[in-house]
Amino acid sequence: MLRYGNIQIHSDGEDPFGFSRLTYIRDAGESKKLNDRKGPFIVIAASGMCEAGRILHHLRHNAGDPKNTVLLAGYQAENTLGRKLKDGMRNVRIFGIPTEVRARVESLDELSGHADSGELLNWMKTLTPTLKRVFLVHGELASSRALAQEITERYGIEAMVAESDQVYEI
Repeated sequence: MLRYGNIQIHSDGEDPFGFSRLTYIRDAGESKKLNDRKGPFIVIAASGMCEAGRILHHLRHNAGDPKNTVLLAGYQAENTLGRKLKDGMRNVRIFGIPTEVRARVESLDELSGHADSGELLNWMKTLTPTLKRVFLVHGELASSRALAQEITERYGIEAMVAESDQVYEI
C-alpha cells in the first residue's frame, strides 16, 4: 500500500496514478501551458527527472507556492535537485536562479525503477558460474561497497566498486 499524506493507494494491480483528476502531459506544448496555470498544483517527478527537461520549468514556476506539492517518486541520488528537495532544502537553484521552496515536498520511496541489493543478488545467482569479477558502477558509495562485500561473501566472486579515472584489466 502507498500512502501520500492522508491518501492511501492500495496495490491491487491497478494503476496507482489512474485517478480521475490526474492529467498526463505528453508533449511540450501542453507542458508549457501548465506554467500559466493558477491554483494548487502537484508536480510528480520520478528518479532523476529533476535534473533536466520540462520538469525544471514546472518546479521553477510552482515550488514557491505553499498551495502546491512536489511529489518525488523513487530514489533521488545524492547531490541532485530531487535529493535536495527530499532532504528539505528550502533554497535551491533552478536554471541557476535561487528559488525558495515553499511547496510541500513528499516522497513515494516505494516506487522505483531500480532493483534493490536483494533483487540484484537474486538476479546474479544464475550468472555466478560464468562470472570472474564484478564491477559496481552505479549507486551511492557506502551501498555499493556493502553490495560488493555481499557478492564476494555469498558467491565467492571478486567484486569491487569501480573508481573514476582507474583502468581495469578484464
